[in-house]
Amino acid sequence: MSASTVGDLVPGAKPAGKEIPSTDPKLRRTCSWNALHGYAYHWLDISYEISGSADEAKQEFQQQVSRKSGGGTVPGLGDGAYSVVNLSTEDKQQTREGVVMVRLSNALVVVTYSGSDFDTKKAPGTDEINKGAIKVARAAVGALGGGQSGSGTGSG
Repeated sequence: MSASTVGDLVPGAKPAGKEIPSTDPKLRRTCSWNALHGYAYHWLDISYEISGSADEAKQEFQQQVSRKSGGGTVPGLGDGAYSVVNLSTEDKQQTREGVVMVRLSNALVVVTYSGSDFDTKKAPGTDEINKGAIKVARAAVGALGGGQSGSGTGSG
């Protein structure tokens, strides 16, 4: 992830991020950034999972999407993409979390982007979180060597 993207979405985070240990690093990798900047706390996770085939990845993608509700498709991203944003409140502290799931061939990319403000107890707006998560998802898919598949038509 570019240092400017990390700086824009997670102010105060180190550009390199932190790799999260995986049970099988050849098939699954996750990198995370988080920082408290003033009273605003943001965190970002990017997860890559490689399946044995495009069909396996498509099935996993569909299963993950079916567990989410209230979101929608993201056109022009990978072979299929879905975005959902949720607001939670705990002890009067709001947190907004956006999740973007993308399938590109046999790869599944999941981006989670969240934020809270500990001064106001409010969360960033839905658009801010959703647009940030989609921006990162586009960059993460681009790192795999593709943005939009030319191999199929329709939403799959």
